[in-house]
Amino acid sequence: MKKFDKKTGRVNVDKYLPHNFLAEKLVLCCLFFNSEAIEIAVQNLTVETFYFRNHQKIYQSILLLYEKKMVIDLVTVTTFLRDQGLLSQIGGIKILTDILNQIPNLAYLNDYITLLKDKYNRRKLIRLGYQMINSSYITNVPLENILSELENEITSLTSGIRNYESLNTAELLSDIFWELKQSSLKPNISGLSSGFYHLDSLTQGFQKSDLIIIAGRPGMGKTALCLNIALHIVEEYHAPIIFFSLEMSKEQLMYRLLTNDTQINSLKLKTGNLKKSDWLKLTVSIKKLSQLPFLIDDTPNLTIQDIRRKIKKIVLEQTQISLVVVDYLQLMENLNVKKQNRVQEVSEITRSLKSIAREFKVPVIALSQLNRTVETRPNKRPLLSDLRESGSIEQDADLVIMLYSDNYYNNSEENTSDVEVILSKHRNGPTGTVKLKFDSNYAQFSNL
Repeated sequence: MKKFDKKTGRVNVDKYLPHNFLAEKLVLCCLFFNSEAIEIAVQNLTVETFYFRNHQKIYQSILLLYEKKMVIDLVTVTTFLRDQGLLSQIGGIKILTDILNQIPNLAYLNDYITLLKDKYNRRKLIRLGYQMINSSYITNVPLENILSELENEITSLTSGIRNYESLNTAELLSDIFWELKQSSLKPNISGLSSGFYHLDSLTQGFQKSDLIIIAGRPGMGKTALCLNIALHIVEEYHAPIIFFSLEMSKEQLMYRLLTNDTQINSLKLKTGNLKKSDWLKLTVSIKKLSQLPFLIDDTPNLTIQDIRRKIKKIVLEQTQISLVVVDYLQLMENLNVKKQNRVQEVSEITRSLKSIAREFKVPVIALSQLNRTVETRPNKRPLLSDLRESGSIEQDADLVIMLYSDNYYNNSEENTSDVEVILSKHRNGPTGTVKLKFDSNYAQFSNL
């Protein structure tokens, strides 16, 4: 049996886990002498950040006294610990006086806190390593569920380590002024251009960290519009994009890209009934497209965890990514949500897509279906309430773009039609409608 150390409050074998005994004492000492130090500690440290049990109990007592707006000193902390029956457990008043005998330097408090958080995260990583080993032996749980849970643990750990600085208004305004100055020198849109100038004039391009929803009834041209936008962005900015296709195979998407780029009728291309001039166009197009960092993933039953993992891999290999497209939202799954309520599941997926957009600082375009109820109304122009399994789709999205065409509802056999692109929600700008021409023969949208 391993020996229990009363002084540290730990089994002896645990002392080899990463910790910093002196830094813990110095942080606690600072809390006894300065109320501002407590406010800083509350924002940065949990009880578990301290390694030693006696330090955890002292810190927890200080937090409780602080919540009650009581003075923090040797008398109040000792009294509180004695009343709770904890004083003897931490080693008596001797432990507190030993902490107070340290020489605190408040100027270095943030450095001490950083040391504690570093050791805490290393301990979490070690425990996660043991969790991975133990989970590998559990054979009655699907491997996908185990990997998903472990990935969430790792994501939580990395999110905790990532440092988001708080900036004051002077710093923020300075950054904004610099951006405005740069924009005035080159008066272009601030985000990624869609290739459609009227749409860009409304959106100012697709911004980093934006979640963009493109919605419409089946066959309205959602996938074609996204392919047009994605192809323009990858040609214009030469940065990798990834197109997650849950509905169409990668071969179908490549046919659409070739049709769009070569202006060869899709039927002719699929049947191989090509003229000499068509073969020449096709050769040039294949050479051009093969050199573009246009990534297509048609994995069926894709989960939000799969998307995050694949994006991380691309970022590690290619260092950057300019756009993520998901076609389409309602075909995705989330392993972390029970499938009792599909609306809640889709809501969680949209929140996760928004989180991915922020985490990787990249615009994410997600296609979405509209409810059938739109077809029963006299006026069939879509509304935000028509989003299928909407939940928090409208709330989480920065832009919601809807497609509408009279030809679609008039059962027109024409291959070319005017499509209204309705910007129904724009978190940081105006809404409005622009018209594009859609030619289904070439899966191509163009400006009107």
